[in-house]
Amino acid sequence: MRTYRELFRTSEFAPLFGASCAQVAATTLTGLALATLVYARTESPLLSALSMFGPSFAALLGATTLLSVADRVPPRAALTLVALAAALAGLLLATPGLPLPAMFVVVLAQGVVTSIGAGVLYGLVGEILPPDGYVLGRSVLNMSVGAMQVAGFALGGVLIAVVSPRTTMLAGAALAACAALVLRLGLHPRPPRASGRPSVAVTWRVNRELLSTPARRAVYLSMWVPNGLVVGCEALFVPYAPRAAAALFVAAALGMLLGDLAAGRLLPHGLRQRFVTPLRFLLAVPFLLFAFPLSPPVAVGAVAIASTGFASTLLLQERLIALTGDDIRGQALGLHANGMKGMQAVGATLAGLTAQLLPVGMTMTMLAVASLAVTAILSPGLRLSDPPVARRRATRREVTVAQLDEMPA
Repeated sequence: MRTYRELFRTSEFAPLFGASCAQVAATTLTGLALATLVYARTESPLLSALSMFGPSFAALLGATTLLSVADRVPPRAALTLVALAAALAGLLLATPGLPLPAMFVVVLAQGVVTSIGAGVLYGLVGEILPPDGYVLGRSVLNMSVGAMQVAGFALGGVLIAVVSPRTTMLAGAALAACAALVLRLGLHPRPPRASGRPSVAVTWRVNRELLSTPARRAVYLSMWVPNGLVVGCEALFVPYAPRAAAALFVAAALGMLLGDLAAGRLLPHGLRQRFVTPLRFLLAVPFLLFAFPLSPPVAVGAVAIASTGFASTLLLQERLIALTGDDIRGQALGLHANGMKGMQAVGATLAGLTAQLLPVGMTMTMLAVASLAVTAILSPGLRLSDPPVARRRATRREVTVAQLDEMPA
């Protein structure tokens, strides 16, 4: 599968794409409105930031406790309920007079639910599309995330200025409800990918199995740590260049879009894996320049070039699927998505704390150096995931879900 026409002719991909766009826009609207509301009530930058990053931290909780649900529920019903939960969360957050602690409870609960939905969604993409179409499909979904975030922030800014943050959250809830309707009507009913009851114990067992082989462990760490450190660099755009921060964020989004486009549409299937290591280094190298004073055009160009390196994560997901059985694919991809969100939140927090002590540009450079160091350290282990070596190693260690369910807690 090489063309977008083939992709969108595939049954169920179009409604899945449309619902994903609506959900990302809804999350962006609600997050921006909530951060604005929290800051207006508390004048605390920390609480305002946590109101947006809280779901990312909560995703780690979901990944370590409830992620086994992703493979043990019917995908259509699960995704519909996740979208409805987002709509309900938006309605609750928009309630006048809702205490601040209650707001954070809703935010954290939504993050846990979303962590389950990520595993269901990415596992379903692998079922809807043929193996050679997964990277193309994921690249389109990745590009839609960037586009919907830009659109969501723009629309959210207008709505907050014209009406109010609470009305903006109601608009986000309405979008989430629309996504639920599209998922319910556009997807076919499917049975769960795995049998057995989901539980915290099963989640831990499968997570341990996913991280037990050196090949898979190297893939996971390569998708989580370098990216999280570079996102820490991006979290400092505002203090680095207050007047040019918007341009830097747009450059980052455009670079990521171009990288995903090239990886999904332009790179031949047989050559993709050769670009994994170069793209991982490209992700951090341009940020070394921020140790020096940069003019805004140079900084924008450096950020755009660096962000194309995020496409390495897309290629590594393809490796992860090759190393994982179908019956735990949802949990495997959910672990990747939630671990990545958690590391991005950690990277942003680490960047903010370091920038309290050091110049912002120097902090960004240090994070880039750390990202390069981690990439270099992980590269030998990552070679274990090169086919056919990875297949031979993974086959010797593979444990089925049925066997995991039979193990004592």
